[in-house]
Amino acid sequence: MAAGGSGGNDRRGSKSSAGSGFLGLRPTSVDPALRRRRRGPRNKKRGWRRLAQEPLGLEVDQFLEDVRLQERTSGGLVSEAPDERLFFVDTGAKEKDPKKRTKGQKKSLLLKKPLRVDLILENTSKIPAPKNILAHQVPNAKKLKRKEQLWEKLAKQGELPRDVRRARTRLLSPPVVKAKPGPQDAVERPFYDIWALDNPLDQPLVGQDPFFLEQTKKKGVKRPQRLHTKPSQAPAVEVTPAGASYNPSFEDHQTLLLAAHEVELQRQKDAEKVERQLALPTAGQAATKESVFQEMCEGLLEESDGEGELGGGQGEGPEAGGDAASSTPGRPATTEKKTEQQRRREKAARTLRVQQAALRTARLRQQELFRLRGIKAQVAWRLAELARRREQRRAQRLTEADKPRRLGRLKYQAPDIDVQLSSELSDSLRTLKPEGNILRDRFKSFQRRNMIEPRERAKFKRKYKVKLVEKRAFRAIQ
Repeated sequence: MAAGGSGGNDRRGSKSSAGSGFLGLRPTSVDPALRRRRRGPRNKKRGWRRLAQEPLGLEVDQFLEDVRLQERTSGGLVSEAPDERLFFVDTGAKEKDPKKRTKGQKKSLLLKKPLRVDLILENTSKIPAPKNILAHQVPNAKKLKRKEQLWEKLAKQGELPRDVRRARTRLLSPPVVKAKPGPQDAVERPFYDIWALDNPLDQPLVGQDPFFLEQTKKKGVKRPQRLHTKPSQAPAVEVTPAGASYNPSFEDHQTLLLAAHEVELQRQKDAEKVERQLALPTAGQAATKESVFQEMCEGLLEESDGEGELGGGQGEGPEAGGDAASSTPGRPATTEKKTEQQRRREKAARTLRVQQAALRTARLRQQELFRLRGIKAQVAWRLAELARRREQRRAQRLTEADKPRRLGRLKYQAPDIDVQLSSELSDSLRTLKPEGNILRDRFKSFQRRNMIEPRERAKFKRKYKVKLVEKRAFRAIQ
């Protein structure tokens, strides 16, 4: 019993020493280590926290931290290290070398000594770095291993890989190095036109099926005829008039000024025409009440007069009214049945009219024979008129060939003439004022030659209305 009691006291003492905490001031207070441990799930995170906060968990953490510290500093546990690593024999102070070192020796020693920066950055941990498994892995290792085994098996049978066979063939028969043609060879080589029909490059294709050549992409696609013609016969770069030179003659400069003046006059006339068309009518031209009433009454008085005359005509006699009544579509006229004699007469009259028409046609055809000379003259005049119109259309096409066509919704606007006034002409090239823009000139040239359609700069259009808000502070000032 004593032993058992003592064992229980020892266990209780170990608990109290392990979880040494303050005792309460009350007489009923109990040591926290002696309290009953709460039960709860250990597979939850709160169970882990509670287990780590208990005395046993704290001891385990402290022990593992101590082990990790010993492994980092000494490379293993101190209790397992041999005595030679832990202790050393002190043999006293080392005797100093009486010889004085030269400046070169001191410098070499300083160079051998590591720098403080390198010592700080040096890894002092005794634990080796973890092995990088990915660095030792080979992609497709199993496949390459099977391939090597296969070629080892084939090598025993006397069969070699293809790259080895090619290398041996290349060693036995090395390729012949082609001599580069020198300048004398280029001179002796005959020249030929690659676009000509007798092109030497097309000789291997002569005599073969054209369909086969098209399907095998050995024959070029025939370009349509429209791609060989220019959209306009106007020159790509027009020569500037002589009056636009930096040192023009008086006559040339005045001619260019006159051309620019005519362009400005035409532009001013067009603007005045638009203003006249959009101008409001004057006081004399403005519509009055009498003119508006007269326009509204147009045609009413004549219709009333016609109705009166019609009424007067109807009142002349009952016969007129009877005729009008008989001609109305609502009351059909009563027709009597024709007799046999009337039908024979009508048939004879129809036959006579047909015979007369046939005789008239034959007589006219006979008379046409005497009009052959006049008909030939009319045909010749008609052919000459058609030829004249054809020539006129051809001349008009040639005249308009150089003019820009209508390619879009906008018409081509010729650029302004670059000209300087007489007072703006400079005496030297150093003070010459540049005129025009090369980029704008090329852009207008494309439009003039029908290569691109005339365009205008895109206008900014706001998608929403601008909302004006008066701030409260500004409103308070007013």
